[in-house]
Amino acid sequence: MKTRLSLLLAALLLAGCAAVAQRPVLYPNAKFKQVGDAEAQKDIAECQESARRSGASEGAGNAGRGAVQGAAVGAAASAVGSLIRGRNVVQDAAAGAAVGGAAGGVSGAFSSGEGSTVFKNFVTRCLRDKGYDVIGWN
Repeated sequence: MKTRLSLLLAALLLAGCAAVAQRPVLYPNAKFKQVGDAEAQKDIAECQESARRSGASEGAGNAGRGAVQGAAVGAAASAVGSLIRGRNVVQDAAAGAAVGGAAGGVSGAFSSGEGSTVFKNFVTRCLRDKGYDVIGWN
């Protein structure tokens, strides 16, 4: 029982770590030099919040979607394997869901490393309107 709980917690931790959002990188133009890094970071946060309020999502949901898909596939595959081997279907399905969820979350995060195009475009435009020059996202 403790092993299964540890697997589930590890899966959730990995999926959470995989969902780290990207941030815009600003070119140190005249506006950036005028206000400084601290004020520029506040403006970035403001533009990101404005994008969220407008309905744009950061794309981190792709990691969550991958985790759910991975959990479903892992649970189904483990349950079938348990039936074939005559083992405890519920326990094996839970373990498969934990492993599949972790793998799916990490895979979803890596495959969606670009983040939401709409969110990025919104934030980039907002920052441009404030006088900043976004040169990319990290």
